[in-house]
Amino acid sequence: MTTAHRPSIVDVWNWLAEVPDPEIPVISLTDLGIIRDVAWRDDTLVVTVTPTYSGCPATSVINLDIEAALTAKGIEKVQLKRQLSPAWTTDWISAEGREKLREYGIAPPIDGTASDGILMKRIDRLSGRSNLTVACPRCGSADTEKISQFGSTPCKASYRCRDCLEPFDYFKCI
Repeated sequence: MTTAHRPSIVDVWNWLAEVPDPEIPVISLTDLGIIRDVAWRDDTLVVTVTPTYSGCPATSVINLDIEAALTAKGIEKVQLKRQLSPAWTTDWISAEGREKLREYGIAPPIDGTASDGILMKRIDRLSGRSNLTVACPRCGSADTEKISQFGSTPCKASYRCRDCLEPFDYFKCI
């Protein structure tokens, strides 16, 4: 692909914004904040990806989905670069991504708890349990309880609303 005919970086970002997360298809990879950089290096498009965590089972599927989406747009040479530092944090989920999670029925991570240590300050000293208030994504109630630290995927915990009685996932802060 010649320089004159290659797509702009803005176009590539827009295409990547259409690639859904395989575990939570309501949000895109860019909403999730795992696409760190997109750049042309000669005739190769280099996409830098930071996995949500190093053992994420969806990483290989994400890489295949990125390659497939870009190949479908006519990009012949794609290099995926894995970047582990800085480590991904839930603070990187976009505001739009958080709203999409909520509308889908998943409580988004509480703003700032991953980066500034608030979560650690919300641990009850006697019980060792978190006193973090997670609002129900269905009715908005703050009267919720954690059922299990492990939800439908490793990055989510299971909660239940005491008002509407609906179970829901909470996207854990990392």
